[in-house]
Amino acid sequence: MQGDYVLGGLFPLGSAEGTGLGDRLQPNATVCTRFSSLGLLWALAVKMAVEEINNGSALLPGLHLGYDLFDTCSEPMVAMKPSLVFMAKAGSCSIAAYCNYTQYQPRVLAVIGPHSSELALVTGKFFSFFLVPQVSYGASTDRLSNREIFPSFFRTVPSDRVQVVAMVELLQELGWNWVAAVGSDDEYGRQGLSLFSGLANARGICIAHEGLVPLPPGSLRLGALQGLLRQVNQSSVQVVVLFSSAHAARTLFSYSIRRKLSPRVWVASEAWLTSDLVMTLPGMPGVGTVLGFLQQGAPMPEFPSYVRTRLALAADPAFCASLDAEQPGLEEHVVGPRCPQCDHVTLENLSAGLLHHQTFAAYAAVYGVAQALHNTLRCNASGCPRREPPVRPWQLLENMYHVSFRARGLALQFDASGNVNVDYDLKLWVWQDPTPELRTVGTFKGRLELWRSQMCWHTPGKQPVSQCSRQCKEGQVRRVKGFHSCCYDCVDCKAGSYQRNPDDLLCTQCDQDQWSPDRSTRCFPRKPMFLAWGEPAVLLLLALLALALGLALAALGLFLWHSDSPLVQASGGPRACFGLACLGLVCLSVLLFPGQPGPASCLAQQPLFHLPLTGCLSTLFLQAAEIFVGSELPPSWAEKMRGRLRGPRAWLVVLLAMLAEAAWCAWYLVAFPPEVVTDWRVLPTEALVHCHVHSWISFGLVHATNAMLAFLCFLGTFLVQSRPGRYNGARGLTFAMLAYFITWISFVPLFANVHVAYQPAVQMGAILLCALGILATFHLPKCYLLLQRPELNTPEFFLEDNARAQGSSWGQGRGESGQKQVTPDPVTSPQSAY
Repeated sequence: MQGDYVLGGLFPLGSAEGTGLGDRLQPNATVCTRFSSLGLLWALAVKMAVEEINNGSALLPGLHLGYDLFDTCSEPMVAMKPSLVFMAKAGSCSIAAYCNYTQYQPRVLAVIGPHSSELALVTGKFFSFFLVPQVSYGASTDRLSNREIFPSFFRTVPSDRVQVVAMVELLQELGWNWVAAVGSDDEYGRQGLSLFSGLANARGICIAHEGLVPLPPGSLRLGALQGLLRQVNQSSVQVVVLFSSAHAARTLFSYSIRRKLSPRVWVASEAWLTSDLVMTLPGMPGVGTVLGFLQQGAPMPEFPSYVRTRLALAADPAFCASLDAEQPGLEEHVVGPRCPQCDHVTLENLSAGLLHHQTFAAYAAVYGVAQALHNTLRCNASGCPRREPPVRPWQLLENMYHVSFRARGLALQFDASGNVNVDYDLKLWVWQDPTPELRTVGTFKGRLELWRSQMCWHTPGKQPVSQCSRQCKEGQVRRVKGFHSCCYDCVDCKAGSYQRNPDDLLCTQCDQDQWSPDRSTRCFPRKPMFLAWGEPAVLLLLALLALALGLALAALGLFLWHSDSPLVQASGGPRACFGLACLGLVCLSVLLFPGQPGPASCLAQQPLFHLPLTGCLSTLFLQAAEIFVGSELPPSWAEKMRGRLRGPRAWLVVLLAMLAEAAWCAWYLVAFPPEVVTDWRVLPTEALVHCHVHSWISFGLVHATNAMLAFLCFLGTFLVQSRPGRYNGARGLTFAMLAYFITWISFVPLFANVHVAYQPAVQMGAILLCALGILATFHLPKCYLLLQRPELNTPEFFLEDNARAQGSSWGQGRGESGQKQVTPDPVTSPQSAY
């Protein structure tokens, strides 16, 4: 049809099956042997849109659109012939070669079609050379979105990338992560398979098997397809994504039906989902469940009536004769004879494709071009200004970018890549004779919405499961087996780690201030842990402290009350009271260990324990020295030494001992100061707060002064024998020092092997046992004599000087041979056990 502006059209009215295009030796004519009803319907949709625009006044008032519609025979070689006609100079059939085509006016203003990606990749480059707008109603490969290669290409269908995203979301929603992927061995199939593989791997979906369906199906390449389907049939894969053209899908299913492959779920691409080539294939109900996405469009209720009218006209010989008179030849010498099968087309032949989704896409493509022409001419309600010269294709192209238009009330817009924003319906094949019904079971509008209640499965059992491995439970991560991330063992996350995301391959370690149990999905904050006041062990030790401190204070009070008695005087008098006071301070020093450690308590623990203990042991050392001098030295020396040990000079020994211990403690605090440390790893769920000792050698050296005093006391009293009738003070000191050594020697292995959390309790116990040992073996027996045996509190029993005054001399007990002779005292011998 002629017009002010002519649109070119490329439609698959037939196909060249069996013509052997690959074997031809001359560029002769190609005969289309198979008629395509869909191609005719798409051509009629374009014709209907042009007539609507011409008869209306909204878009191009006063202008008349024309069209040149040609058959592509579904072959790139055939499609190039009408493409060359479209680029012929207006009013002729020839193309001239120019250096500059800016002023060139081709035969058509824009091109509608072709339907497939394979053809669009060829014609798209050709028309892009001349910047002629081309709007396809079916080519969906993502390569056509490349504006550098295809600057003038547009389409009224979404890119395959959108369809692939929808497919992957469908697989994720239904829990299928172990699939096979098959594509047709053409541009559409290879590009779609590549997009799917990349996105599926990124979303955690594993492709167990992948292959291509050869086109045409040669025997050599068909062997690879047979091997692929054999692997799929023998594996646990229950879902196959088939991204292919209708011809390739028919080839695949023909082989699958002959080989009786077990039913699977087939996720279909848009190219074959509604194809009668596949739907009418005998045995198709046995292949399983077919799901796929189909682009949405506006309803066209008038289209069947329009088709019926056009077919009635085509059947009228008078109408055909009038067309031949108006347009003789129709360039038959260029594109070949008219379709011979078209003379016998009826509405029944076309009924199956009347509602095909691409029919609206072809219809909308005309409206997109018309809207751009409207904007280029700046049309208004009164009409469109006539331009001389007419609008050229490249001028129209400037207004095609981002153009918004409406078709059947549906708002559409070309984006920067030439695609439109069309949503998808998820279709399910529900088997009915002779062809399946397409049931809508979901939508995809940037996000998948699935209607599970509408779904049914044509496979054994309920919804198929297609997973290489079972889903891991919470707190488990995947240990991948082999090359596929979907084949794995489930491994528990150990304590101290957790599963951050469901798809993690490794457990995530908790921070140092956190903890987690086995198979955890989160971490918990650690609570500070220390020797708390309310713990049972601490309460027991505090009871022991009360006992020891009470006994020490009771003994001190008793000694002060009887300070002038021979017993107290023989024990050192004020020095004994000082020693008991120091022993009480030793008991009180254990109060520095419970509770949350602080810098001050860590620094004060050892000095406040060792200094009072040194004061106590130094008084015992003086007592041991008196016993040793009195029993082992000659009388003259003993009297002189005893006077010095009991006089004011004796306090100098106490002072020197405490100064030595203070020096050790000062060195320890300056050189290796203990500090508060939080240990995050020693306890499973808590953070241990304790005083950290930097040097155990220095810690041991702080005990050196006290250990030396205790050792000297022990040496001075261990072998000393008490005279009959006298109080045996050496024995009490010996046992007191034994209690000291037993306590602290036992402390070392116990402290080294006990858990660090209980080391403060071990120190508290050692200090209290040491104090109780000294009290029980040295001070408490004297307290017993003061309270229960006051008759023994005499100078004769305790004071050596008075005993000598009564005639008990050093030499009386020795014979001529120098051996000591012991004469029992009948009065006092029963009490010599004290």
